[in-house]
Amino acid sequence: MTNEPELLNETDAADALGVMPRTLRAWRYAESTVTGPAWVKLGRAVRYRRDDINNWIEENRRND
Repeated sequence: MTNEPELLNETDAADALGVMPRTLRAWRYAESTVTGPAWVKLGRAVRYRRDDINNWIEENRRND
């Protein structure tokens, strides 16, 4: 067993969040207060760590 983080491609990350891949792209390039989970650039590939997605979900949880 390794300690390597699980990396998801844009499509898999979008599926995990229930959004379209184009929404993730918009969040990455947005200069507004709307931001998505942290992402990693590996060469030309964009990847999302599963832990970052889960943390982002928790940070944005509301009890309204």
